[in-house]
Amino acid sequence: MLLILVIAVVLRVVVQRAITKLIDRMNRTVSSVDGTALGGLLVNNERRRQRSQAIGSVLRSVASFLILGTAALMVLGTFEINLAPLLASAGVAGVAIGFGARNLVTDFLSGVFMILEDQYGVGDQIDAGVATGEVIEVGLRVTKLRGDSGEIWYVRNGEVKRIGNLSQGWATAGVDVTVKASENLDLVKATLDEVAEKMSKEEPWNELLWSPIEVLGLDSVLLDSMVVRVSAKTMPGKAHAVERELRWRVKRAFDAADIRIVGGATAPVPEDPADPTAAVAAPSVFSNADSPQVAAASPIAQPRTGTPAK
Repeated sequence: MLLILVIAVVLRVVVQRAITKLIDRMNRTVSSVDGTALGGLLVNNERRRQRSQAIGSVLRSVASFLILGTAALMVLGTFEINLAPLLASAGVAGVAIGFGARNLVTDFLSGVFMILEDQYGVGDQIDAGVATGEVIEVGLRVTKLRGDSGEIWYVRNGEVKRIGNLSQGWATAGVDVTVKASENLDLVKATLDEVAEKMSKEEPWNELLWSPIEVLGLDSVLLDSMVVRVSAKTMPGKAHAVERELRWRVKRAFDAADIRIVGGATAPVPEDPADPTAAVAAPSVFSNADSPQVAAASPIAQPRTGTPAK
């Protein structure tokens, strides 16, 4: 019995040290690579460190359970104890405990596979279905997300059915420019090409763009307006910043080129402004026809005040 216990303890210490050395080697490899640009992205050292620690914890727990469990059974066997009823009872108890804690087991197994498959990590912007935000901690049972307003979401790994990682690969920045249908298309395209070429060469936008900004052409044509689509591939998480800067530059360039940008539906202007009924006949599409403002604008709806003359 003492020999079995000594061998089990020594084997457990050796296996855990081997796992720890493996994890430390993974961390050193990641630290040496950290800071090197890989396809425009920087390796997140914190993300890799937490992932390696979680994997090491799982491996150490599994190794300890197998080694100590086997040693306990061998010790009981040295006392000539019939292990069949004991194993049967332990199996029934394990099934009962597993059935009662099935949600906990589901969360744990889901967390293990998420970490092993590296589906997301610290610093990634993900959409987990039940919550969206930046990953601040990845655990075996719960993942912590920080939302756009600063709130922290605790998402159980077993509840996540699908994950959209917005920090892997690349993102698309798209801007729809709506101009009047009477504008010169060649002038519009030339202006957009000039804006795209200039922005693609300036810092820091040239580092955020993975491909040149392209003018895709007309996206839609209406009676009084037309939409020109501008698109570009950017680094993950930088699409909104590129879109804002692109809109700013397009607006200034169009003002300089005297190109009018149309923004949404507006009320038609009456031909005779002096006619008070013309303004009421064509209310804005954003107004409610039954609202007091529209009723007050109509001379027909104005109530008579005072008393009639005798």
